[in-house]
Amino acid sequence: MTQLTASLADRLPLLRRRGMMVRGLRAFFEARGYLEVETPFLVPTPGEEVHLRPFRTRIERPDGHDGDLWLHTSPEFAMKRIVAGIGLPVFQLARVWRNGEAGALHAPEFSMLEWYRPGADLASLMDETECLLQRLLPPVVRWNGVTVRIDAPFERLSMAEAFRRYVGADVLGTGGDAAALASQAGVSLRAGEDWEDLFFRLLLERVEPHLGRDRPTFLTHWPRAQAALARRDPADPRVALRFELYAAGLELANAFDELTDPVEQQERFEADRARRSALRPDDPDAAWPMDHALIAALGRLPECAGIALGFDRLVMLATSAARIGDVLWMPAP
Repeated sequence: MTQLTASLADRLPLLRRRGMMVRGLRAFFEARGYLEVETPFLVPTPGEEVHLRPFRTRIERPDGHDGDLWLHTSPEFAMKRIVAGIGLPVFQLARVWRNGEAGALHAPEFSMLEWYRPGADLASLMDETECLLQRLLPPVVRWNGVTVRIDAPFERLSMAEAFRRYVGADVLGTGGDAAALASQAGVSLRAGEDWEDLFFRLLLERVEPHLGRDRPTFLTHWPRAQAALARRDPADPRVALRFELYAAGLELANAFDELTDPVEQQERFEADRARRSALRPDDPDAAWPMDHALIAALGRLPECAGIALGFDRLVMLATSAARIGDVLWMPAP
C-alpha cells in the first residue's frame, strides 16, 4: 500500500480535511447527548464474524499466567457491555484490525466509527446517520466517476425489493434453497455453492452496482440468515432488522436493531463458530473463547440500535481520494 500512496506532503490537504471531520463528528455526537468511550484494543474475543481474520498476539503476565489475546475487529462487544451498564448513548472512533485485507478500499488497520443509542430503531438510526453525513460531507460528492447528492433524501430500499428489481428473484421466498434462487436469477450454481454463497454473489454482481449512484442508499431488512447480531423482524421472521449504507459505490456502514436475547445470541455464536471451524479446521488463528461477558450483558441491554461506519472511507468520499492509504497519516506497511 505504501508504494502506491502519494507522499505525506501531497496528501496533507486530505489529512487536514480528515482532522476537520473528526472534530465535526465529535461535535455532532456531543450535541446529541452521546458519551465518547474508549474500549481495549487487545481482547480475549475479537468478534464472531465467520470470514474475518483477526490478528493474534501473546500476553505475558507477571504472575506467569500467559495467554493469547487478539486485536479486535470491532469495538462492538465492549461497547454493548458499556450500554448495558449505563443505559446511555455512546460513540467511539476506534482503531480496528483485520488480517489479510489490503487494497484500494481495505487496510489491515483502519478507523471505525461506532455508536449505540438506547431507544433507537432502524428508522431513527437511518435518520441520524443521514444527518451525520450531511453534516460532515459536501452537498455533492464525486468519487470514482460517480456524482452523489448528499443533500437529497437518502434512498431506503429493502433487500427483498432490491432483489426483485435488480435480480428478478424472491430472495426471502427462496431462503435456504440455492437451486430455487439460481433458477429465478437465471444463473447456474457453482461447485459447492450454497444459498448464502449465491446470495452474496448476486448481491455483489447484480445489486450493489446500482446502490448509492445518485444519492446514498440504505439497504435494509436483510434475510434472517444474515442477522448476525440483529433482532429478527417481529412482523416477518424471515427478515433481520439490519441495514447497510452505500454511496458512490462505497459500502460505508453496517447497522443493527440490536438483539437483546442472550440465549438466541449464544445459539447464533455457536453456529458461527461451528461454520468457521469447518471452513478453517487446521487454522490456530480461527479459534478463541466465546465472549460470555457479552452474553451475560445482553440481558441488561436496553432496546437500542447501533452502527459501525468505516471512517476512512467516509474521508475518501469527502476528498475524492482513490485509495484508503491516501487518507491515512501512516498507512500500514
